[in-house]
Amino acid sequence: MSYITRKISKLCKKETYFHFLNTLRFALYVILHPADGYWDLIHAKRGSYSAANFIVIMTLLVHVWKLHFASFIVQPKVNWEEINILMEFAKILLPLAIFCICNWGVTTLFDGKGHLGDIYMGTAYALTPYTLIQIPIIILSNVVTIEESAFYSVFNAISFVWIGMLIFMAIMMIHSYSFAKTLLFVIFTAFGMLVFIFIMLLFFSMISQGVAYFVSLGREVVFRLN
Repeated sequence: MSYITRKISKLCKKETYFHFLNTLRFALYVILHPADGYWDLIHAKRGSYSAANFIVIMTLLVHVWKLHFASFIVQPKVNWEEINILMEFAKILLPLAIFCICNWGVTTLFDGKGHLGDIYMGTAYALTPYTLIQIPIIILSNVVTIEESAFYSVFNAISFVWIGMLIFMAIMMIHSYSFAKTLLFVIFTAFGMLVFIFIMLLFFSMISQGVAYFVSLGREVVFRLN
């Protein structure tokens, strides 16, 4: 039996769906009891990559839905025809990927117990409040007045603060760090992300200049030959 056939056969089993639903439902426990939740998520294998991927996908969809349906009272008017869906997805996926890679790279050097997959799963589960809070406030944004729009801003801020706290707890539980050590490595991770972005920008800038040079050289050769 081929690898693809085995995967399809596994997806057709009821146990696969029950496991997915159980691990997805566990996200609610994680966001309400982050200390115990993240410990069980990683060390007791209560989480799954399928649930983590689903949460990330929902975050992407809600982000795009927010751009389209949130009232102009709570966000600047968006010209939907000018929206690049892939760029909007990249605004979430790239920081997520860079954070996971940098945190794994930094913590690996200092007795971090988490693997790259654990960091991704923990971070993905931390995004759960975004979907749970953003969907109702996007709907409410279309019925509130300008004076009442402050409620939208408050709950919008709560969703991001909640996510930040969950990511902090995820790092602490995944790597078995103390509070102070976790805070230190959050700073190191942020610094690592800045360095990573700088290197990538420098790399693509050099590639762009190199391509431009060879294109210019090719045009010059063609011009001389003609």
